[in-house]
Amino acid sequence: MSTLVSTAEEFATNQLSGNTDPRYLYHNLRHTQRVVDGTKELITGEKIGEEESELLLVTAWFHDLGYTVSYENHEEHSCQLSRDFLTKNNCTPSFITNVCNLILATKKGYEPKNELEKIIRDADSSHFHVKNFMATTELLREERVLISKESITSAAWREENIALLRAKHRYYTEYAIANWQEGKDKNIKRLIKAKKKNKELIKKESLKAKFKGELPDRGIQTLYRVTLSNHLKLSDIADTKANILLSVNAIIISMALANLVPKLDNPSNDYLFYPTFLFIIFSVVSMVMSIIATKPNITSGQFTEEEVTSKKVNLLFFGNFHKMKLEQYSWAMSELIKDKDYIYSSLTKDLYFLGIVLERKYRLLRWTYTVFMIGMIISVIVFGIALKYYGPERILELPVMQP
Repeated sequence: MSTLVSTAEEFATNQLSGNTDPRYLYHNLRHTQRVVDGTKELITGEKIGEEESELLLVTAWFHDLGYTVSYENHEEHSCQLSRDFLTKNNCTPSFITNVCNLILATKKGYEPKNELEKIIRDADSSHFHVKNFMATTELLREERVLISKESITSAAWREENIALLRAKHRYYTEYAIANWQEGKDKNIKRLIKAKKKNKELIKKESLKAKFKGELPDRGIQTLYRVTLSNHLKLSDIADTKANILLSVNAIIISMALANLVPKLDNPSNDYLFYPTFLFIIFSVVSMVMSIIATKPNITSGQFTEEEVTSKKVNLLFFGNFHKMKLEQYSWAMSELIKDKDYIYSSLTKDLYFLGIVLERKYRLLRWTYTVFMIGMIISVIVFGIALKYYGPERILELPVMQP
């Protein structure tokens, strides 16, 4: 690195570190260093000579120094600062003029006329191919918002960047085209992908806003959800209780048939007939009532179009549609979801009929438990009476075997 380039670097670094407006989130020392690095890479790639390399590097350090003076016409200010600096460092007028011309070549929309102008323009847009391009360009948006007080949305800025990279910008040097174009194309794809994702998000938000007034209040949703859940839990509990009674009575009847009934053939055990009969009868009745409590009702499983249009059928209960064809049921459901009131009425019907079924189950279970309890009590009492008053008497009446 020549002495002039080192001096230019020191001068530019001091200026950008000490005099830059804090609102310059993009046009600061980091940006200048990035352009210098890009210039060095292009100098190597394009095999530029030593004298021209010095010219390019000095330009790179000074190209945005005008921002320390004004946001407007910063290229002209950069040019003037470079003239003052290079004059003090005894540079030739031609060198100073060339640096100034290269700085002015970085203006927006300028078409380069020679190799050096191509290099400095490509270096100034070297960040277009890097992976952190999205973060870098976001800094430029925020800078413009802070300084010019523009209202630039992320979506509008994304559109502007897509238009810039796809239509307005191109790399000029062979090295940049061969090595940087691929990274730039990837960033274009990232921008387009982010644009599509943002469109989907906007669409989703618009749908939310559109149907916000039509959606039920969270309290209403919770009411239906909790109530339906409680009804289903109560139904499960009722079925469990009925199954317990079925199992207990099945065991009782099995034991009675295995141990008591065979003994009734013996005349000495006649006193056990009535207690055993009562015992088995009450168990059978309990089993039958338990089965009735859990026995599902058979429904037609069909509905008519008129019932759907008049909102008389509950499409949320399988018993009303299990015999219908898929096409008919799909049509009916599409009619249901179009009408908020129909949805609420269907949920209300579902709750109501679940409540009716639960009332029937628990009423039958209550009677079943009552029958089972009374049957056990009566059977035990009758067994006790039979054993006390008829058992010994029968034993005494038996003939005694003579030796």
